[in-house]
Amino acid sequence: MKTIAIVSAKGGVGKTTVAANLGLALRLAGQPTLVVDLDPQNALRFHLGADRQTGISGLARASLNGTPWRDVSVQGDSGVHLLPFGQINEDDRIALEQQMNQDKHWLARHLESLALPQDTLVVLDTPPGPSAYLRQVLACAELAIIVTLPDAASYATLPLIESLITQYCEGRQDYLGHAYIVNQVDRTKPLARDAVQVIRNALGNRVIGSVHLDPTVGEALAYGKTVIEHAPHSQARNDLAACTQWVVQQLHAAGGSRA
Repeated sequence: MKTIAIVSAKGGVGKTTVAANLGLALRLAGQPTLVVDLDPQNALRFHLGADRQTGISGLARASLNGTPWRDVSVQGDSGVHLLPFGQINEDDRIALEQQMNQDKHWLARHLESLALPQDTLVVLDTPPGPSAYLRQVLACAELAIIVTLPDAASYATLPLIESLITQYCEGRQDYLGHAYIVNQVDRTKPLARDAVQVIRNALGNRVIGSVHLDPTVGEALAYGKTVIEHAPHSQARNDLAACTQWVVQQLHAAGGSRA
């Protein structure tokens, strides 16, 4: 099992969209894949066509009730296996985060309990910014993908996410590294093009790709699909496929993929 964290320092960058499309692209590439929603917004299900199979139940309530996570796994219309976060009230959310704060191996233990095949890739979606969820994910992720936007506000948050990566990931023997995807790039605007170049200058080859601002992404979500399914010839789909190929190559080099 290899774990891939999809993270961001701020909201609204399209992190969950990237997580859903990466999960499907990996499955289509022949990789056994599980996508895990660790964001209380519980939104991954909408991207993967799993909203009808999910509702209140999910990994959050299962954790509080002592129910095995395997029992709440679903397979959406996309064919991707998903562990939804589920719906909980505020008191339960606080109790869940207390579990995480009291056990730094909380997520790792739950993932091990799934007894997944050795070559399974687990894509972990997280809420934006520092949180108990992000700490748990970074503590066990072998690869971290950071999603950012080509704007000043996103650029200003890069030191925060770098410091979190340094604190929770670097120095672990199983950690493969982290990389950036610049999302929602409007190539018709000089400011956006300049921002991408500034980010590339700052981060170098850690920027593995940029995803064009593409209306088909929003259309896909409206239909409960990923852009890979909804618009297979779109620019956004091609950009995401290129990023996925980089991920597969990194995991293959580390002995964790079939590619």
